[in-house]
Amino acid sequence: MTPAAIGIDFGTTNSVVALAGADGSVVTRSFATKQGAVDAYRSALMFWREGRPPATRIAHVSGPDALDMALGMTTEHRFLQSLKTHLSSRAFQETRLFGKLFRLEDLIAVFLADIVAGVDALAATPLVSGRPVVFAGERPDEDLALGRLRTSYAEAGMSQVDFAYEPLGAAYWYARDLKRPQTMLVADFGGGTSDFSVMRFAPGEAGRLEATPLSHAGVGVAGDTFDYRIIEHAISPRLGKGTQYRSFGKLLPIPAHYHAAFAQWHRLSLMKSRETMAELKALIRDAVEPDRLEDLLTVIEYDLGYELYRAVSAAKIALSGADEAVLRFEQTGISIERRISRADFESWIAQDVAAIEAALDRALAEAGVGADAIEAVFMTGGTSHVPAVRALFDRRFGAGRIHVGDAFRSVASGLALLALDRARASVAA
Repeated sequence: MTPAAIGIDFGTTNSVVALAGADGSVVTRSFATKQGAVDAYRSALMFWREGRPPATRIAHVSGPDALDMALGMTTEHRFLQSLKTHLSSRAFQETRLFGKLFRLEDLIAVFLADIVAGVDALAATPLVSGRPVVFAGERPDEDLALGRLRTSYAEAGMSQVDFAYEPLGAAYWYARDLKRPQTMLVADFGGGTSDFSVMRFAPGEAGRLEATPLSHAGVGVAGDTFDYRIIEHAISPRLGKGTQYRSFGKLLPIPAHYHAAFAQWHRLSLMKSRETMAELKALIRDAVEPDRLEDLLTVIEYDLGYELYRAVSAAKIALSGADEAVLRFEQTGISIERRISRADFESWIAQDVAAIEAALDRALAEAGVGADAIEAVFMTGGTSHVPAVRALFDRRFGAGRIHVGDAFRSVASGLALLALDRARASVAA
């Protein structure tokens, strides 16, 4: 299929490519993996060294297969994921992989090239990529993030990329069959950010959808943040958080920055450096509870970040349908089991849910509308299923106005339709 337009939802956790036909039909791209075909492609890369000197080369694989290889590979490798969260931060400029320097833009370009490989007439096809309303990070630099993203697309062969807010893509997908004007709130919950848009939609000429954005707001709090709260309370203490070590006859707390890395669990792979490993080994020698820090060292040394994430994510998902869940993590001699109640979890994320509600309030205030003026609420993303988040929206808007979309396909499919409409409008002008 030669698409008439392309939409790409490059996500923190998963990425989706949607291809629009000239007739307005949309299909999401299917990717062949060792586990079967998927259309939500894991945003992950795995690199390793292949061959013998002087013919050594750096090989890579992306997506779900990167996870499978990383979990089973015993030789030296580097597993990277959630690269999107670093876009707005100057702290991550580049990294060395087997002696070769890669900028963040280079790594993202490698991934983007993989997800569009084989698409016909790529350089000449109208393309819209999603972007969060607010990029992840404490002090996100939007210009830096967009510049890096544009460079990455260009390196991957897509120099004509256009950008649109991710919730606008989700709104386009929901509103494609509207027969009358409607004021809508779109809540798009990703891995790194929660984004909101208030939109006014109306059927337009020649089948096009007329969309008037009334406001956009976002916050760097979403699914990964909720994962971190579970790690902070249920995992980190078991890995030495809050313990002490001896120094010159004094008892001192274990430095907080080792466990702060869990705030973005994918950063664990970046901790695997000679300096960090040496520092931890020195702390273990003087630790009051060395076994706990030895387990932390094992998590880093054996790249167990993803296995840890899976255990935490499974507990979080279970708490969406039950009042209690058991978190189990057993890897490489580490055994952690913790029973978590939904009440505990909701107390841990209370401030995060409040931050989400504050961003929602900003979106309504900037649009100049109250909750009663919103005719429909379209929610997408895994965090929309967290009971505390859903309860917030039920309370504010009433369950009858809330529609939950496909967590993976909605944004990319809407972006493809938006790219198609923009291309048509450009021709008509």
